[in-house]
Amino acid sequence: MASQKGIILLVEDEENLHEALKLNLELEGYEVVSAFTGAEALKAINNEYFDLVILDVMLPEIDGFAVTETVRVQNNDVPILILSAKNTGGDKITGLRKGADDYLTKPFNLEELLLRVEKMIDKNRRIQVKSTVGDTYAFGNCFIDFKAQEIKTVDGNPLQISKKENMLLKLLIENEGEVVTREKILQVVWGYNVYPTTRTIDNFILNFRKYFEKDSRSPRHFHSVRGVGYKFTK
Repeated sequence: MASQKGIILLVEDEENLHEALKLNLELEGYEVVSAFTGAEALKAINNEYFDLVILDVMLPEIDGFAVTETVRVQNNDVPILILSAKNTGGDKITGLRKGADDYLTKPFNLEELLLRVEKMIDKNRRIQVKSTVGDTYAFGNCFIDFKAQEIKTVDGNPLQISKKENMLLKLLIENEGEVVTREKILQVVWGYNVYPTTRTIDNFILNFRKYFEKDSRSPRHFHSVRGVGYKFTK
């Protein structure tokens, strides 16, 4: 089970520093996943949800700047804290322009790093929290009772839905008008480290269209945004 404080991807190829950081982060209550190259980092980010990535710049194969840029191009907004032995303003600007959220130069104060980690994870979680919709929700001729896991379809038929369907419906509706990324859906609906395929999520969306759309082939409410995620519009 993942730590409630968060799961961190630590990308650092200097073995002694890596082990020291991993130990101290775990002592603070975080779960830490290790990567030692840029390629390993990208593979981990593509396959798992992380609350934060701590990323060294000078890495084998692919450097930290390129990793950051690739992650952002893929529309993944995981917080990234860059670590660098380079203390020039130009490098810091490069890191931030590539999409890093924060930048810390080596050698650094351990307590400062831990404070930054805590603040970045807390801030990201606050941003992600949306106002809840309550126990029931209505749109068009449709009705959802989240507490009972029951819906009234567009044709007026009552239907019991699964727990996962219920959770995904609530997540999409709470983010009405905004694209919810696949990573966010994995985190909220399936948990940190249990990953369905994209097809599984697509099948849930197809079910929602059958339940709630007058014409499931021309959806008005449940949309797939190719390569990014899914969106609900009222």
